Amino acid sequence: MPKTQYHIYVVELSKKVFTENRKFREANPQFNGVLECLYVGMTSKSPKERFEQHKTGYRNSKGHKLSANIVQKYGLYLRGSLYNHIAPLSNRAAALKMEETLALELRRKKYAVWFN
Repeated sequence: MPKTQYHIYVVELSKKVFTENRKFREANPQFNGVLECLYVGMTSKSPKERFEQHKTGYRNSKGHKLSANIVQKYGLYLRGSLYNHIAPLSNRAAALKMEETLALELRRKKYAVWFN
């Protein structure tokens, strides 16, 4: 059985998320409105497949919603230029750490970023 690989991905969000979502706004006090609003995630699927799951409100076989509401409502498209340089990771914990690292790096660059 092939070993699971985890991919980091970035979705550009509509800037409406900043004005309409209080939690998103509070998480991004550094945002000056110049750059984009982003969602950073981690998946064992391809980034394209995961983005489609977000947009369709994907639920697993037990009925649990596995898509992020913020991406379902505000997600525009994948921003490959912000994550293509990150190789797939074979360890889930390392992938979660990389997700956080990338999100915080993008915030330091003045993007508005949401991650789990």
